[in-house]
Amino acid sequence: MQYHVDGELVDRERATVSVEDRGWRYGDAAFETCRAYGGEVFAWDAHAERLERTCETLGMPEAVPADLAVRVAETLDANDLDDAYVRVSVSRGVQPGKLTPREEVDPTVVVVVTDLPRGGRPAAGGERVWDGHAVVQSVKTRKPDASALPPDAKTHNYLNSILARLELRRASSDAYRPDEALLRDAEGYVAEGSSSNLFFVDDGTLKTPAEGSLLPGITRRTVLDLAEGESFPVETGQYTPDDVREADEAFLTNTTWEVRPIATVDGIEMGAGPVTRLLQRLYDDLVERRCYGG
Repeated sequence: MQYHVDGELVDRERATVSVEDRGWRYGDAAFETCRAYGGEVFAWDAHAERLERTCETLGMPEAVPADLAVRVAETLDANDLDDAYVRVSVSRGVQPGKLTPREEVDPTVVVVVTDLPRGGRPAAGGERVWDGHAVVQSVKTRKPDASALPPDAKTHNYLNSILARLELRRASSDAYRPDEALLRDAEGYVAEGSSSNLFFVDDGTLKTPAEGSLLPGITRRTVLDLAEGESFPVETGQYTPDDVREADEAFLTNTTWEVRPIATVDGIEMGAGPVTRLLQRLYDDLVERRCYGG
């Protein structure tokens, strides 16, 4: 494997960054997780725009290189990958060990890729990256208030989600193994999963938590766009864990999972219903058209 580090393709074993890099010291970095289908990065423009917004939030608006898309393409080509997980990271770079960053920025830019199965329509060979429906567990860890950490900034600081996943580990047993945490905001309303956005269906209405305490995912936006093109109503708002537990069906979204049905929430059975299956099919069709020419 080869990764792209600061403008150069290097062997994975030599793909390193300095211990004085602020991304390592402080989590002072932005990143995006993307997915390539058929050699094309899905929704690249949306990912690139969010990466730039995060860098602006971090006070380094010029950190994203103009040729970033080229670097991603070179990394995919160097590894002979058409279908892949793609992670792009932009840190503030190497600076002295002081909390206050320098005004001038020499960013560290890294592109990492990993093989994934073909996506798109199952009839055309598309496969899911997950083995089964998600087992979701509510956790005590809360999302930080927006006044403390901007929720729409996708940074290297994922401590909040790590703590949530550690709660899942403590809750696991031979008979029960949750694989995604459901976090609430400071007021107790459902926000998102530790690495996903949440949707549920109640009496025919597709619902998802409103922006404000969650990272608005690219896949989330795509699913909302697909849903708005259908006949069923769509709603964003504030919801309690009970609202989710009492729903007719529910699913999670992120770049690699795409649309993943929820099997259970806090031990209560959910399962994939007609709305979830429809949105899965619409998403597969969109990927097929955009990336595989089908």
